[in-house]
Amino acid sequence: MRKTTLLLPILVVAVAIVMSSVIIVDEREKVLILQFGKVISVKEEPGLAFKIPLIQEAVSYDDRILSRDVEPLEVTPLDDRRLVVDAFARYRIADVVQFRQAVGTGGLATAESRLDSILRSQTREILGSVSSNDILSSDRATLMLRIRNGAIAEARALGLTIIDVRLKATDLPRENLAATFDRMRAEREREATDERARGNEAAQRVRAQADRTVVELVSEAQREAEVARGEADAERNAIFAEAFGRDQEFFEFYRSLTAYKRALQGHNSTMVMSPDSEFFNYLKSPTGKVPAE
Repeated sequence: MRKTTLLLPILVVAVAIVMSSVIIVDEREKVLILQFGKVISVKEEPGLAFKIPLIQEAVSYDDRILSRDVEPLEVTPLDDRRLVVDAFARYRIADVVQFRQAVGTGGLATAESRLDSILRSQTREILGSVSSNDILSSDRATLMLRIRNGAIAEARALGLTIIDVRLKATDLPRENLAATFDRMRAEREREATDERARGNEAAQRVRAQADRTVVELVSEAQREAEVARGEADAERNAIFAEAFGRDQEFFEFYRSLTAYKRALQGHNSTMVMSPDSEFFNYLKSPTGKVPAE
């Protein structure tokens, strides 16, 4: 009975020692075996591992891709238009030994605090070297890549690998919104005024060219009309001359009828002339011929 009483505590202690020497390595983690604070080994393969109880210590670190939201920070681009940038990064613990040496017992909290400083510094440096229009345009993808590449070297000293950096939001400071909007409105109005001035100038050139073309076309048309009219008059006179040469009496009769048609119209109420006027020669002749003298 006494032996059983003595063996039971010893058995419990032995089981406790054996249990404390067993380590379960999760597939999502890496485990460091420390002895008096010094790294002895790294356990990366999932499964069971062992350590010396009471002497050695096991510390696990996440081996997955982690995300870190950077606190919004204010940057000043080249055009002095201040912007508030909200960013986040995705990273991974690539070297757990170096990570442990860099952050000590502070762990992930210390690492993320130092990572924030790196990202904020790179973000201010890169975004401060371009204009706000570049930040707000499609070029921001190139800027995010530059921020990532600039932070990789500094993060490597912490045992971290930065996979990606993204700008979630880029806004104007609340106190500068009104002034910025007024300045943007003034710039757009100036651009609109310049565009209208250039449009009016172009319109004046087009109108002047059109007026010149109209004058040239009208002048050419009038010249051609005068030429055609002169040719027609010449042809008419030639016909009249030929007709007069063929039958002088008929030509005189035709001219008299034309004169009667033009003179004897409804709006002429009174005509004063001598009864023996030559104008009425054909009206007084019963045969339609000019009386012989």
